[in-house]
Amino acid sequence: LQWSSPPEAIELFKSQEIWFPPPQFYEFCRLCNFSSLSQLQKFSSERALEGCERWMPVTLSASDGFIQLLPGDELYPEDPDYTGEKKTAMSTDKKIEDLMKEGSTFHRIVIKNIHNLAVYVNIQAKYKHINPLMINCDSSDYNSKL
Repeated sequence: LQWSSPPEAIELFKSQEIWFPPPQFYEFCRLCNFSSLSQLQKFSSERALEGCERWMPVTLSASDGFIQLLPGDELYPEDPDYTGEKKTAMSTDKKIEDLMKEGSTFHRIVIKNIHNLAVYVNIQAKYKHINPLMINCDSSDYNSKL
């Protein structure tokens, strides 16, 4: 076990010293907005009564990786298959870079491999939540349009 700040954990992830799944990467990116535990606690206390939203990522398979789409993203389906009963799979022959260049409204985690993740968000978070910092674990830069 090791105690690390969110930025330290992300750096350890980038250097492949530790691994965590995409949802936790997203949350570490969100925690990077706070420089101290007291700042996070203050935000949490003030925001607590605003409400919350339950959502599930929808995976889009691309030719060179995956994109986990989240609510608000322009590619997020209107009627997502939350239970897996419909067995619908979203896929494209396009590359991630092309999907990013074609898009304009993002709330997604781009996954090129288990240690190459990136968070892209340019939507307004609901219920006074705070968006994650957009952190990319490789050298690709799709932020120029954001």
